[in-house]
Amino acid sequence: MTRESFVKDINSKLKLIRIEYGLTQDKMACILGISKKTLVESEKGRRSIGWTECVAIVTIFSQSHVLQNAYGGDLFDMIDAIAFDNVKIEYPKTMGGKIWWRNVEEKNGFRIQQNVISNHYRLLNAQDQRIISSFDEEVVREQMAVLIREEE
Repeated sequence: MTRESFVKDINSKLKLIRIEYGLTQDKMACILGISKKTLVESEKGRRSIGWTECVAIVTIFSQSHVLQNAYGGDLFDMIDAIAFDNVKIEYPKTMGGKIWWRNVEEKNGFRIQQNVISNHYRLLNAQDQRIISSFDEEVVREQMAVLIREEE
């Protein structure tokens, strides 16, 4: 998933999220820090909210069933996968992926998992720390191969 497709998808869910939380357009606009006019135009598909607004929506409404069912639970992991595409960072320890993840491959203490809803991948070490997240499985596999070679 690209940043652009994610923004487009969040735009299409904006009204559903607002309704799910029982908010008026005035209140939703206030929460997001945008004008009511901008919100109305976005809900009607005349304007697109941007990446920053999408991150705010996912953060503020992280408990939304609309969002969780669309992306598979850990919304912040998905934001990370998009935001850090082609950027190497060190992630903190995860819970190991008990609900939204399926194991793709395990080798030398490393584990590739795929989110069952959004289909993005992540690589965990033996301590369940995320090493990388990406929608490109090959990128994750290459990183795992590099780490295994470094250990040998």
